[in-house]
Amino acid sequence: YNKMDENVMERLLTSDKSHEDMGMGRDDILVHGNSGMLIRPKTPNQRKLVELTKKNDMVFAVGPAGTGKTFIGVALAVKALKEKRVKRIIITRPAVEAGENLGFLPGDLKEKLDPYMQPIYDALRDMIPAERLATYIEKGTIQIAPLAFMRGRTLDHAYVILDESQNTTHAQMKMFLTRIGDGTRIVINGDVRQTDLKTTSGLKTIIDMAYHQRMDVPHIEFTSDDIVRSGICGMWVRAFDAVGI
Repeated sequence: YNKMDENVMERLLTSDKSHEDMGMGRDDILVHGNSGMLIRPKTPNQRKLVELTKKNDMVFAVGPAGTGKTFIGVALAVKALKEKRVKRIIITRPAVEAGENLGFLPGDLKEKLDPYMQPIYDALRDMIPAERLATYIEKGTIQIAPLAFMRGRTLDHAYVILDESQNTTHAQMKMFLTRIGDGTRIVINGDVRQTDLKTTSGLKTIIDMAYHQRMDVPHIEFTSDDIVRSGICGMWVRAFDAVGI
């Protein structure tokens, strides 16, 4: 994550911002990952997410795939855990896509759901050595679970990431937000244009509520300019945007 790859070069060449504005050469490393990987924000909006989470208990990070919302969110959570500012990390997703098709998959419920949570495991494996990560998961210091598993819990002294939140219903979002206890930081990630629901997304609802009720919840709108996954990913996101899909 610290390499000067083609995507970074493209953003520098097509941006009016200086190297300093793009975060190049700054001491903004979040986590020293595995194999010498230095994990830091790559775009202005990624840096904005980092700064806002320092000052706010909850932040909305909304935008298209490939913009690093989840990866930076996980890095912030790992950093907070390493610095002992929280006691645990809780990362959750609504298992909408898995839904009705889980039955034919082999294994118990965890084994059925783990493939859906794979992007979270991939990010954590970049940041924490395998043995230590396994220990954290075994002891519950790091918890990765579908949103339905949050019901009835109190999430305190934790760094909580709600990922793919555009797939939450109103009831699920209310359940999640009313789980939050003391000493907890929350990052809510999603893309309101990519919901798999047949009803209004809970993410869109709470963003609208926060705006109309003037609630102090910062909202970062990532765009195709923030895509760091690959040039191809950025090309197709912009193409879909152009035709309104």
